[in-house]
This record gives sequence, C-alpha cells and structure tokens, in this order.
Amino acid sequence: MRYLALLGLLFVSTLSVAQTRAISLEDIWQNYIFSPNGVSGFNFLQDGRSFTRLENNQVVKYDLTTGNRTGVLVDGNKLDKSRGFNGRIDSYSFSSDESKLLLSSETEQLFRRSSQAFFFVYDLASETLTPVYADKKHRLATLDPTGQRVAFVVDNNVWIRELANGNLRQVTNDGEFNKIINGAADWVYEEEFSFSRAIHWSPEGKHLAYLKFDEARVPRFTYTDFHNDLYPEYNTFKYPKVGEENSKVSLHVYTVNGSRNQELLSVNQSSDDEWHYLPRVQWTQDQDLLTAQRMNRHQNKLEMLVFDLQSGREKVILSEENKYYIDVHDNLTFLNNGEEFIWTSEKDGWNHVYLHNMKTGAEQQLTSGDWEVTNFYGLDEENDQIYFQGAMRNPMQREIYVQSTNNKAKAIPVVDLRGVNTAQFSDTYDYFVLTNSTINQPPKVTVMDREGKSVRQIIDNMVVAERIGNYGYQPAEFFDFTTEGGTTLNGYMIKPANMDENTQHPLLMFVYGGPGSQQVMDNWRGQNMAWFQMLVQRGFVVACVDNRGTGARGEEFKKMTYLQLGKYETEDQISAAKYLGAKKFIDADRIGIFGWSYGGFMASHCITQGADVFAAAIAVAPVTNWKWYDTVYTERYMRTLAENKEGYEQNSPVNYADKLKGAFLLVHGMGDDNVHFQHTAEMANALIMANKDFDSEFYPNRNHGIYGGPTRLHLYRKMTQFLMDEIGTPQKRAAGRSIRIVPSDN
Repeated sequence: MRYLALLGLLFVSTLSVAQTRAISLEDIWQNYIFSPNGVSGFNFLQDGRSFTRLENNQVVKYDLTTGNRTGVLVDGNKLDKSRGFNGRIDSYSFSSDESKLLLSSETEQLFRRSSQAFFFVYDLASETLTPVYADKKHRLATLDPTGQRVAFVVDNNVWIRELANGNLRQVTNDGEFNKIINGAADWVYEEEFSFSRAIHWSPEGKHLAYLKFDEARVPRFTYTDFHNDLYPEYNTFKYPKVGEENSKVSLHVYTVNGSRNQELLSVNQSSDDEWHYLPRVQWTQDQDLLTAQRMNRHQNKLEMLVFDLQSGREKVILSEENKYYIDVHDNLTFLNNGEEFIWTSEKDGWNHVYLHNMKTGAEQQLTSGDWEVTNFYGLDEENDQIYFQGAMRNPMQREIYVQSTNNKAKAIPVVDLRGVNTAQFSDTYDYFVLTNSTINQPPKVTVMDREGKSVRQIIDNMVVAERIGNYGYQPAEFFDFTTEGGTTLNGYMIKPANMDENTQHPLLMFVYGGPGSQQVMDNWRGQNMAWFQMLVQRGFVVACVDNRGTGARGEEFKKMTYLQLGKYETEDQISAAKYLGAKKFIDADRIGIFGWSYGGFMASHCITQGADVFAAAIAVAPVTNWKWYDTVYTERYMRTLAENKEGYEQNSPVNYADKLKGAFLLVHGMGDDNVHFQHTAEMANALIMANKDFDSEFYPNRNHGIYGGPTRLHLYRKMTQFLMDEIGTPQKRAAGRSIRIVPSDN
C-alpha cells in the first residue's frame, strides 16, 4: 500500500509540474497575485468582543465571535464637507471612552513614520464633525482621555483645541523649521528610536507632556528632487552623521487648568552631559506620575525616572548598564496598584520579562531560560497573567504563551502551531486574533479564545495557497551547517522542481544580516519569495543564511558584532557560500548574492572581500562607509569614528573596491533620506579609481524603499536580467557595463 501511495504522489507531482504556470515579474510587482489578504485597520473595542475596521470609506463595527456586521459608526461619504473635509477617511482612532472618533484626511507622508494631514473629530452621539485646525495641514493630533480636547503640532509648535467651544490655545511658540521642534521627533529619533509623536496626555487629560528638540546645532543634509521644471528642487533637513551634534532634548509638561508649562528634564545640553538621549516618555496609571527614559551617547546605560508633579520630586526607578548596548523597546506596563511595572531585559543573556517595584526597587524575573521573549503582548491584571510571543522551540519559530505573575509556574503555550504565530489581544484578553503562517504557507487569521481554542477563521488565503501550487512554488527547506570557526548557522534553500542532483545550478544567496534581524524564519516571506520562486523556475537555487549578529539566539550571539559591524557577518556569508558551493548541484563558479540596505552593505562586502567566492552581487541602497550613516544607529554598534577608527576602516565596503573581481550591480534611490545616495556615489568613485567595471541603476526622487508606479517592476526586471546575464548560464557575459539613469515616473 505504501508503494502504491508513493506512486500516486509521484504521479500528482509530475502532473503538477507539467501544468505549472511560469511566474512573471508582472505577476509579482504589477498585479501582486501572490500577496495574501490581511486584517489591516483592525481595532478592538473595550467590550472585548467587538472590533472596527476602515473599509469602503466607512468605520464599520463587527462582532468578533460571529464576524457579523453590527453597525456603521461613521460614513465618510456622508460627512459634512462644508467643514473642510474632502470626503475621504485615511485613518481613525477612538477617544478613551469611545464617544468620539479622530479622523485624518489628505495625508501626506514626510519621512518613514511621520506625516501631515487634516484632522477632524467626529462625535458619535451628536453626529457632528469638528475640524482640528482648518488653516493648514498639521501633525500628530491626539484626543485627550476625556474627549474634551485635542492636542496637535503645526509649524513645530504644540496646540490644543477645546472641542466644547472651539477655542485654540498655543502651548509653545518657539517652533522653527530646522531649528526647534515641539511635540514631534527629529529625523534621527523618528528613524532609530521608532516614534514620531512626542506629545502624551496624562490618564485623565490633566497634563500634556511633550518633548522639545533643539536641532540648531545638527548639521544639514540636502538631496535633490528632479522634476519637469527648469531647476530641480533641493530638500534640506537636519541629519546627524557619526560623531556630529545631536539635538538638545528636553521634557516639558503643560497643565491644562492654569496653563502652567514646566521643564522636567533635559539631555545633551553640553558636551559634558552624561545623558544624551530621551528615547521614551510614558505616563503611569497616576495622572501626576510621569516616567522618562534617558541614555548615554554610547547607549549602554539607561535610567528610567519618575516625576511626581504634585510634590516636584523625581526618582530613578530602573537602571541598566550593558557592556555592549541596550535596545530601546516599548515593553513597559504599569500596574493599577501604582507600585509595580512590567519590563523586558537581556540582563541574563536572553530577553525576558521582569516585574519591578517602583517603591522598593525589588525585581522578580518572570520568564527564564535559553530562549527569547520576542514580543510582549500585555498584562491581564484581573487574572494575574502575562501574554507574550516566544522563540522557545527554536529561533525560526514563534509561539504564543501565557504565564502567571504571582508564582513560579512556567509559561504555558496558548498557541504552538508550527511556523510563526502572532497575536492581537482584546482589551479584556478574552479573545485574540491569531495570524499563523509558515515559509511555505500563506497566513491564516483566526479568532481564538483565551484558552487558545479557535472561535472562527477570518482569513484562510486559500486563493493564494492554490495559486502558488498552480505556479509551481517549490518548498523552502531549512538546513543548518557549521562554519570553519565552529558556529552553527541556520538557513533555508529552494531548489528547482525535479532537480537532477548531478546537474550544477547557479546559486543566489539573499542576505540582510543586521543586528537582531532574522530572515531565516518559518513564516511567509512576501514578495521577494515570489521573485525567488521565479528565479528557481529559471534554474537557480536560492538560499538564505542568518549570520552571527542576528536575533533570537541570545545576547552574545546578537551582540558579538559590536564595534565590528560587517566582519563576522561577512565571514559567515562567505563560509555559507563555500558550504553550498561544495554541493554537487551548485556551480561554485556561479554564486551571486543580493541584499537591500544592511543587506546591500553585506552584498558589497561579499563581492569584494569574498571576491574568490562570489561571482556576482546586487547591492540596493547600501551603506558603504559607516561614517556617512546616522549617529544613533551607527554609534550604538560602532561608537564614534574617533573612538573606533580601525573598526570603521576595516568594515566599510568602500575601502575594498580594489578587490572586486565579479559582476557588481549598485542600485540606489536618489531621494533616499535614510541611507543617502552619497554611499553609492562614493562606492562608484572608489570603483572607478580602482579601474573596476560595475553596473549601476539610479532612481531619481525615490526614497529608501524605491517604489512608486512601475518602479519596483523596473528594478526587479533590471536585477533579473543582471543575474541571468552574469550567472544564469555557465558562459558569463564579457561585455562592458554601463551606468544609466532611470527617468522619474512622478
């Protein structure tokens, strides 16, 4: 019977291969036929069993357990356009009592996390619409917990509108472009500390805390936008490169009744200040107790202070120091008892959850073991339980766990399905929405109860699952190997269908490799995976290996790249290429590598320092010298150039241009505010001075993501052709390479 079953499977496999459809770049980057459905715009309501979504320009309410639509809270098509509303809702949020909705419209992106728009407050009871500020677009509008007023930022100043009478009050008046920012983060805080909003209402709306950034001393950077005009446009903003001045930052509190404005804390006011950054501000459950976290410039010391606005006293309630660096996170929860808080830390070598007492300073470690807590979901205080995501099984998987806070019981898996599981919990923790996927299976989204039992499935993505079968997706297979230095690394590999093990194939390696990141995970890998499958159909083997420095394997594994970003990562990728190239079905003379951003940095290292191993490389938006990147990110891992000159010189690809032997494609967006086009321009200069041929593709006006219209399609067509020409066949292209500019589609 087993023999007959195997014959049957072989017949089905052969039949499916015969019927396989060819994947095209248009399928991936124009029609997006391999993109699964998700649940964007999903918001739980406080009753614990309802949620809302923005769909068809309406905020619609649903019953979580049945999926039934229970009402339309607001219809953007019917709102009063005489109040300045253009008829389109871009996003929404609720007041704390869920009596009002804050709507945004005509949103305009600024940087990665920042935007400006017109905001409106919609009163659900009276069905009235109130503009927050009609004169011009504004930022970061935030309803106070009482729903009586809204704070916002315009022209770098903080304002408050009283909703009852429409009165405006200006909280700050010293805001100035490229000089003083009130209530919003400067560029480097937004990018590297991951927030743009720097205004925070106290729990009952009595106070408004805000940060002030004095960026007058921060050097400016300018990039060029090319349009169909006589002269291009120049965009200038404050961007602190390694070793340069950062903003002076101060924390202020505005008391609404009495209009009192007071400064509580400041950092980086002079070169003698130990404390340099204020990466987090958060209220406790008490409206008069505010916390702030401060760090030194090396980011290896952190203190959390609490400010008592009634007494004027301040106190350090948490202090950490690390021989490498400390990662800033949002895993901070204050308990209703006013005495304790939840915090995560790597202090025992793995990321775990701790319970701290604010008054006594005592701490209790709640989770432990040689595994990582990878996401903290929250505290169910009524039942004394914490919920979190962990990589307990292995670094490539993620499970959902629950654990008691008041005893030493171990974590219990709520969901331990194979693959990566992520959760979004209701306010009462009675239900959560589970997203599960594997590297070979698109996401499934399911409503679960607190016991981890399925209530109903929201999304099964069967259309995508069937489609990848029709298009002959080949399974990604996990593997591990041990490097020459004795380190075990994890990877995945995709092989062509019905591959003859005795026939040699070109190999494309994909890399990111940055600190704490992971690419080798058992979850759906998105659009790049579709491109990899297209290359596999054309005879390529595709592989990815997570080098030293990546995440979910403990602090020492992640932080061993400290002061030498790129060294161990490059050694590991070269070692992986040698390991894979030794296999019978890989042509060791046709190994290429592709990466974007940090991955572009890695690809540039590999094609130069690994010139005898890699035949081709594609580097998109690469860092090519760490001295040209920003202060917060680079100094966290490398310290300053003055402190670590050797580390910078030995780990910047621009210094290895003379080693290039293979084919090299450099790609960059010329409007990249993050990794500036300067990196690629200087790498090109170094290659020219070393008399090395290379290919380049430059995208005017495109940022770090290089997108807009057919841009991604154009980019991937270029990269596909480059790989086919250079390593797609045993006969490499010998012709010269040209540099050309791609016109803007803006």
